[in-house]
Amino acid sequence: MQNKNGFKNSGIEIGLYTLGEIAEDPHTGKKISAAQRIKEIIEAAKLADDAGLDVFGIGEHHRLDYATSAPPVVLASIAQATKRIKLTSTTTVLSTVDPVRLFEDFATLDLLSDGRAEIMAGRGAFLESFPLFGYDLNDYDELFMENMELFLKLNKNERLTWDGQFRPSLINAEIAPRPLQKELPLWIGVGGTSESAIRAGRLGVGMAIAILSGDPVKYKPLVDLYLRAGMEAGHDLKDLKVGVTGHGFFSRTTQQARDEFYPYYSNYWAYVKRQHGMSFHLTRSEFDQMTGPETALFVGSPQQIVEKILQQHELFGHQRFLAQIDIGGVPFKKVAECIELLGAEIAPIVRKETSK
Repeated sequence: MQNKNGFKNSGIEIGLYTLGEIAEDPHTGKKISAAQRIKEIIEAAKLADDAGLDVFGIGEHHRLDYATSAPPVVLASIAQATKRIKLTSTTTVLSTVDPVRLFEDFATLDLLSDGRAEIMAGRGAFLESFPLFGYDLNDYDELFMENMELFLKLNKNERLTWDGQFRPSLINAEIAPRPLQKELPLWIGVGGTSESAIRAGRLGVGMAIAILSGDPVKYKPLVDLYLRAGMEAGHDLKDLKVGVTGHGFFSRTTQQARDEFYPYYSNYWAYVKRQHGMSFHLTRSEFDQMTGPETALFVGSPQQIVEKILQQHELFGHQRFLAQIDIGGVPFKKVAECIELLGAEIAPIVRKETSK
């Protein structure tokens, strides 16, 4: 992996992801359009690429308050506007997508991007895709496992004969196009259950843990379960990769970051809870506790963010860190400032320390 100056990056990969939500700005009460949101996401990816970051991810939601229901389409546009940054879904709702179409879409993205496509698969925090695409929620787990197992076969075989419960059979089917990479890199997004960690390990794919709050130490058992399950299944330890994803906001000082981000983060959680039919108000004192030096929320000065990432690296030994910084209606100007700090002041130190 090379940075924008042509020098090889060592240490962990550092990047960004977005879910493409369209939230009101808590200061103005205004929303931007879906068209503007997508344009800003593409511009953020360009800035991340120029800043030498390693990965940019886009989430999938099928609601009017989100702009990215088709991540491979947006990622394909980003591929034409960037040169080196890896492009991934964060996450693909694997239970409600046809694995063949998913493979075709991302194999095409891989060709368009000269081998930069990846997939992070999950079961999704929202359930609107099940009725939208005609799937039964009672098959939640079974759909995920069948689709995962089929995708892994598609990733390895140009022709495939396959039979399952939910999808029509494949009889010596040609699986095209083939990606530029030998195989598309695949990760499973894990929210916090041991079953998901063990599943990712047994399958031998990457595990990306969403750590949004609290003490990161409580997630260490998930990493241990993942690695143990992977090795017991016969996978090489070097192929078992751990990623950490979390919310973030960066400013020159930690106090400035807290003062600027609190209205947006409070807005974000009130908004998310409303989507699930609940009311919620995050107080400033609660927020300040959530952003303390021993917690998982990446809000602060570059120095504090570096310290938090390195503390977690000591715990997990992970290979990738992705931050979600555009939540709660944060305006694009602030997003751009965060990207500049991440690329110029945070990433270089983290890479240096984690490459030792």
